[in-house]
Amino acid sequence: MTNAPVHFLVPDAIDDDERVSGGNVYDRRLTGALRARGLYVRMVPVAEGRVDEVAHAMSVLPRDALVLVDGLIAVAASDVLRAHSTRLRIVVLAHMVASALPGMHLDARTADREREALSAARRVITTSEWTRSELVARAYAVPDRIAVAHPGTDAVPAASGSRSGGHLLCVGAVAPHKGQDVLVRALAGMSDLPGWTCSIVGSLDTDREFAASTTAAIRSAGLAERVEVTGVLTGRRLADVYHAADLVVVPSRAESYGMVVADALARGIPVVASRVGGVPEAIAGSEAAILTPPDDPVALRAVLRRWSDDPGWRAALKAEALRTRTVARVWDEPAWIVATVLSEVRSESDVIGSERLGIR
Repeated sequence: MTNAPVHFLVPDAIDDDERVSGGNVYDRRLTGALRARGLYVRMVPVAEGRVDEVAHAMSVLPRDALVLVDGLIAVAASDVLRAHSTRLRIVVLAHMVASALPGMHLDARTADREREALSAARRVITTSEWTRSELVARAYAVPDRIAVAHPGTDAVPAASGSRSGGHLLCVGAVAPHKGQDVLVRALAGMSDLPGWTCSIVGSLDTDREFAASTTAAIRSAGLAERVEVTGVLTGRRLADVYHAADLVVVPSRAESYGMVVADALARGIPVVASRVGGVPEAIAGSEAAILTPPDDPVALRAVLRRWSDDPGWRAALKAEALRTRTVARVWDEPAWIVATVLSEVRSESDVIGSERLGIR
């Protein structure tokens, strides 16, 4: 591929530890892996919701410049993408289906903007087959214009866990779609069981009202001594809580993939997760992961009680998690897929607007 730059429009929070997200982690790791493959990737941070910044960033690019746009930016600035769709070679990286997220107070026009943004792109890259199928089902894009580049995982040591096996860990922004309230309701029915604790790790600013109600529910259930809400942890502190965890709980109502699931399994930590979205893809058939129905604290509690009561089952799941942790996907795999898409878009002849995706 030519060494002409790939202009990658990313959220300005990409390096902000207080606004960490799976999408930002993906963008950072992908950029590093693309650069390692010899691509010249120029990151262009854009403030969330600042459509004028997107317009300026695109307007100063030369004709036929190759532009990779994070989906969060693309949806908010769909009119800008449409305006530049015949001048620039636009590829959208869709981490999620924005209009499918529950409880995120989305604008009524989100679905229209999402469709417009994707129709302005020559290709769409998703992070899961589930996201791809959702985009196709909603007629946002056609199948032959969508590539799937699953997230990779970092090379990390195996977690040691605790002697009791009772330390639970939940990682993710404290928000309705992540379902921490479901976890709290499940744990409220386990106060009779000794020896377990739970750490809820993630931003408390994504949905402050939900975060406040979740912490209030913990206090109301008498779990304040056993359930810790830490806020954001990064770097060594995040690595330490993973290293000490015995079971990672992912009670989400929606997940386009579930990077936390893959990260836990890569560390040899068993997982219990909601059967939603792309989570089964993140599990990749591992027998160290248990799936439960979403938004069902009773089903989740049943698994957690068995985990607490059955040391033999815990040991078997831990052994399976350690045995299969080496099959984790590395970041060069999605980078190869993305690099291939970018190369194709760079070399293809020009076409007009929405015809690229077969949408009229």
